[in-house]
Amino acid sequence: MTDDTDGCMAQDMIMRMAHQIELTAAGLSVNDISLFVEEILKARDARIYVMGAGRSGLVAKALAMRLMHLGFSSYVVGETITPAMTAGDMLIALSGSGKTRTVLDIAETAKQQSGRVCLITASLPSPLGDKADSIVVIPSFRENSATEEICIGSRVITSDHMLFAPLGTLFETTSVIFCDAIVSVLMKRLGVSAAQMQEHHANIE
Repeated sequence: MTDDTDGCMAQDMIMRMAHQIELTAAGLSVNDISLFVEEILKARDARIYVMGAGRSGLVAKALAMRLMHLGFSSYVVGETITPAMTAGDMLIALSGSGKTRTVLDIAETAKQQSGRVCLITASLPSPLGDKADSIVVIPSFRENSATEEICIGSRVITSDHMLFAPLGTLFETTSVIFCDAIVSVLMKRLGVSAAQMQEHHANIE
């Protein structure tokens, strides 16, 4: 006989995360998102570079992959095959704090090369925000209470707040969903179907 406590806790955490993401999505600036999309579209015939540190870097890589599937020339900063940036190219930087040193250095370099900088962050004002031409803020506010009770449908979830979404989890998880949502918007704007994206999918893996 197995104890279902761990399974129930994991299920509660998933539901709580989904609830938090829904609240965050409702609070995002529609205007900022639209400007971000336009910046990407303006780079249609240029190069798009993406960068983030740690888990944000993984989100950046996932976005670069989907942009490539859409037909953009997208690159991950730091990879050996990443070409030189030129005027008119674009950098998409992800940083929850907005002050990650390595990302800030790259943003400064991008501006020196007359590139455009777009930032996805949880914090403003910030050093990276000062460098950015376009900013989308994805808040990751967490209460300091030890426990929290929320109602999702007919279910009441009470969980240890200190165990929920530690460190930058809220920003990182919401960011990957946000980026996937942007991909859907770009599919519509560009008239690109999933079948057409599949043609760009890796076939030597």
